[in-house]
Amino acid sequence: MNYRQVMRIPPLRKVTAPLAGVGLVLAGCAAGENAAPTVAGPCSIIANGTPAPKTSAAPPTSRNISTNPEVATGYRTDMTAVHTHTYAVVTANPLATAAACEVLSKGGTAADALVTAQAVLGLVEPQSSGIGGGGFLLYYDAAGGSVQAYDGREVAPKAATENYLRWISDADRTAPKPDARASGRSIGVPGILRLLQAVHTEHGKTAWRDLFTPAVTMADDGFAISARLSTAIAAAAPQLKVDPNASAYFLNSDGGPKSSGTRVTNPAYAKTLGVIASDPQSFYTGDIARDIVAAAADTGGGRTPSLMTAQDMSGYTAKKREPLCTPYRGKQICGMPPPSSGGIAVAATLGMLEHFPMGDYKPTDVDLNGGKPTVMGVHLISEAERLAYADRDRYVADTDFVPLPGGSPDTLLNSDYLAARAALISEQHSMGTAKPGEFGPPTRPAPPTPEHGTSQISIVDEQGNAAALTTTVESEFGSFHMVDGFILNNQLTDFAAEPLGPDGAPVPNRVEPGKRPRSTMAPTLVFDLSGSGQSGSGGPSRGPLYAAAGSPGGAVIIEFVVKTLVGMIDWGLDPQQAVSAVDFGAANSPKTNVGGEHPAIDISDNGDHDPLVLGLRKLGHQVDLAEQSSGLSAIVRDGTGGQSGIGSGWVGGADPRREGLVMGDTR
Repeated sequence: MNYRQVMRIPPLRKVTAPLAGVGLVLAGCAAGENAAPTVAGPCSIIANGTPAPKTSAAPPTSRNISTNPEVATGYRTDMTAVHTHTYAVVTANPLATAAACEVLSKGGTAADALVTAQAVLGLVEPQSSGIGGGGFLLYYDAAGGSVQAYDGREVAPKAATENYLRWISDADRTAPKPDARASGRSIGVPGILRLLQAVHTEHGKTAWRDLFTPAVTMADDGFAISARLSTAIAAAAPQLKVDPNASAYFLNSDGGPKSSGTRVTNPAYAKTLGVIASDPQSFYTGDIARDIVAAAADTGGGRTPSLMTAQDMSGYTAKKREPLCTPYRGKQICGMPPPSSGGIAVAATLGMLEHFPMGDYKPTDVDLNGGKPTVMGVHLISEAERLAYADRDRYVADTDFVPLPGGSPDTLLNSDYLAARAALISEQHSMGTAKPGEFGPPTRPAPPTPEHGTSQISIVDEQGNAAALTTTVESEFGSFHMVDGFILNNQLTDFAAEPLGPDGAPVPNRVEPGKRPRSTMAPTLVFDLSGSGQSGSGGPSRGPLYAAAGSPGGAVIIEFVVKTLVGMIDWGLDPQQAVSAVDFGAANSPKTNVGGEHPAIDISDNGDHDPLVLGLRKLGHQVDLAEQSSGLSAIVRDGTGGQSGIGSGWVGGADPRREGLVMGDTR
């Protein structure tokens, strides 16, 4: 008897047609072809579209696999933009892209396609996102012309104290075991499912139940482990081995990692999705919720337990917040407000860059891979980011607990303040480490947490609605706890473990009961600005949708998103060139990142023969050539399309550093 009979849940309708073309795609990938085969149907892949993965010119070493598994599958060179007619979707995995595209092809909305994409990603890319995690969403409702921000960030349990990540208890002041991340203490109450339910309730068209069919089918019938997933499993095998469920699923009977191409099924995940499809509330109040609480509290392998309760689960709410929209060179950039710092930092960086002629610093030798960035282009962007990160580190946290300076983002983003910040940028030398603006007592920022457990979904539907969702379990495989077929997050390690700064002042991003940890996720929607202001405001009004974009990448997400927006808006790159281009930028430290995985960068002799690296060093930059783990996606309007942007066509790009794919009704 199968689980549906046991639970008296009618079987979800099994549909194989949406994924038929993906088999051809994956076959092409396995064969190492440079261009994906043509696939018939409304969601098609054309020969000059996104190519299959290629081996990196610099094969991954044991060092970079262990420290950054995302780069282990290489950089796919010479990817070309995909042109679609009325709808498009980009995810980090071709199976998820195909399933979401099928939803769009049947008239589903961007909200519908999000649900399907996330359900499939949780199966085929569990190291990065899933229903055990959280996320942030920017959604554009074309009919109403409104932008909405959905906060599905995880929250700390009610029993969490400011020392929750520092020690086991006031009576036992030893660190959580085996460490904060792999213990139960890192697990926040998952929020992504409530976010998806909220946006589907408001903007969905396809029945909720039907949106889980592709993932349930795939979980029951099996799928082949991708090269990226297999490399991630190998890197995390020792930690996965501690958890019985994770060990049984990801590892072989001898304890070794399952390899690329291994076909696996996940009946536990199929069962979970079957329950959620019938009753999404059951995730927070039913058996699944109780299983999550029990798994987080498991002390197996000597792990310190979480203090999460059933009440923490049932009390979780996804929040709608006011999107953060600011102008930049005739566009309106809309991002996520706190508790994500991404929207503020991206807006601040662009606000400073508007004082410089960025169009004069376009990349040279522009090719399909985005060309060679100029020294001054990289320098100015990196310096602006240093200043933005300085303010972000000091002042931004969950505003339900810690207000921004002046009580609103405007204090950090008003034009006079950003003009003064831009004046601090010298074209002759790097500032190294920037100082934040003075709005109050100093606090100590938390050190950045390495993060490779995040994914990006960008969608535009045929009605002109658009979605940019950054979704995450935080670090790769989250907390390494697996329950009911999915991974639980380690999102609480985004809090500052130390609650007080050097002067004894409370750190804004400290742990507090029911609080959401600060994030750097920066899902972004971009609009044209046109005409005069509405309601007599006198300023330009929001015009048609221009782009949807975003990226995973932890603390450096801001850098990835900024280089892509500048690439498209200032430098005239198409979305594929912009996301393929060299990843570069700086958080608030002397180091400036330049992605050494890119073919345009000569990393031999530590970059001593690369003109960009040498030019930056002359300006005082300490250049870090480590491979970058962006997972950018971007969809840009193609043509005028009238004021609605509908019917104008779309152009999409997927990051060559991962295995993502663009699909739509190609033309």
